[in-house]
Amino acid sequence: MLDAGALIAVERGDRATTAVIEVARQQQRRVIVPAGVVGQVWRGSARQARLSRLLNARDVVVEPLTDIGARAAGVLCGSEGAADVIDASVVLTARRYQATVISSDRADLRVLDPTVPVVDC
Repeated sequence: MLDAGALIAVERGDRATTAVIEVARQQQRRVIVPAGVVGQVWRGSARQARLSRLLNARDVVVEPLTDIGARAAGVLCGSEGAADVIDASVVLTARRYQATVISSDRADLRVLDPTVPVVDC
């Protein structure tokens, strides 16, 4: 699963992040991106060609943020004293899919759930 930091790393051509994603794909794992995360980084610029290719790939799932999911993220933020509902949606999506998160925000995610596996990018 990818958070905003991972998408930014892909956009910048970061080889380590790209390699981690490629390994997941070779293992036929689904690559999941919460929709709120896409909103954090997407600007529609031609400079985002790498990111566009990734998001449009067949094996990438952009997970919608529904009303129920948004409310659950708000509850999680409230219970953990956090404010970032997108980070909370990342944690909840990781839980649902039992996914490892590729992230540049390990500390923020750990506040919300220290058990969610995180790979730094």
